[in-house]
Amino acid sequence: MNHVQSKKLFQQALRYFPGGVNSPVRAFGSVGGSPLFIKKGKGAKITDEDGNSYIDYVMSWGALILGHAVPEVVAAVSKAAGSGSSFGAPTKAETDLAEVITKAIPSIEKLRFVSSGTEATMSAIRVSRGFTGRDKIIKFDGCYHGHCDSLLVKAGSGAATQGIPGSAGVTRSLSRDTIVCPYNDREAFRKILLQHPQEIACVIIEPIAANMGVVEPDPAFLKEVRALTLQQGIVLIFDEVITGFRFHFGGVQTLQKITPDLTCLGKIIGGGLPIGAYGGKKEIMECIAPDGQVYQAGTLSGNPVAVAAGLAVMKALKGKDYAGLSKRAESLCAGLRERFSHNKIPVTINRAGSLFTVFFSPEAVKDFETAKVSDTKKYSKYFWSMLETGINLPPSQFEAQFLSFSHTDRDAKITLKAAEKKF
Repeated sequence: MNHVQSKKLFQQALRYFPGGVNSPVRAFGSVGGSPLFIKKGKGAKITDEDGNSYIDYVMSWGALILGHAVPEVVAAVSKAAGSGSSFGAPTKAETDLAEVITKAIPSIEKLRFVSSGTEATMSAIRVSRGFTGRDKIIKFDGCYHGHCDSLLVKAGSGAATQGIPGSAGVTRSLSRDTIVCPYNDREAFRKILLQHPQEIACVIIEPIAANMGVVEPDPAFLKEVRALTLQQGIVLIFDEVITGFRFHFGGVQTLQKITPDLTCLGKIIGGGLPIGAYGGKKEIMECIAPDGQVYQAGTLSGNPVAVAAGLAVMKALKGKDYAGLSKRAESLCAGLRERFSHNKIPVTINRAGSLFTVFFSPEAVKDFETAKVSDTKKYSKYFWSMLETGINLPPSQFEAQFLSFSHTDRDAKITLKAAEKKF
């Protein structure tokens, strides 16, 4: 394929943006080369500035569960924009979307709209600290919750330890209040709670991890996290920015039969436009200004155009066959396993519903340590070989691949044929 225009545009972008991009993973640092510049998308396909077409398994990192440029979403956005893009005042549509979300996810009694998943998680942590009067938080190694300072922390030495800054600009004093625990490790979690009695404000976790690649939790692990946080008065936050409305019409917490105190949402609830939300127990949410003393605000929170897109997506999703979407993902993963095995390429493919990750490792992947065993050089070769055949995969080993309702059986066959050809 010819990528002349994308390369030219990237050189221009390097003059204005750090790394030539506005989000690091777009720079292709994990796979080498320079990124594609996308001109348009429709359904399950995208087209770059050189006119090359690809079956897309990134889907705006999971936001586009219906597909690109879905007519009913485009119409809703156009109509809303025609009435004004922002008012800095309440609108009826905000309440309409809040009603849909709270009915679909019963644990959310009240919520607050923001403009991104990062804003949702940082705000949920702040209100948890305000509600409990405690400072420390627990996150899990390999889980990503946005780029706020408290969460850009990596594990130090040992199985359960205080975090150390994972980014320049994050202070050590702030990192000391963030404790990092291995995912799926009940013993380590119990140890942390014993070491820090009455100090933990909240625990934030992806109920199905999708930022170290897809990793499902051990059911007993999540249940113990819930039981112990209840015992100690710790706020449990489920980061459902990716999982919300991805597995069924609601949160994955409903399927897991575990009720968190707070939930963070994003991506799907905005249909590809910038939006986030956090919400949960009424008594916690009423700590937020103007009702309470925890301050959080945003000029574009509840933006009418983003809310209109979200409402259109919610309306369309109510009648969708989630089980069928999961089956298509299962069939695609089975086909990939068969082709990898036939060509004696050792891989582990983790799948949860309609998202999955191909790890270039023969070992089971159950946490970030086992995920890191994957051969990233092999993934890079896989990424580029598939891209040159018209298949767009995430430009990082440690990301999920997403199926949308616009992907067809024919798309899957083309993908498997491309894999077979390249292997």
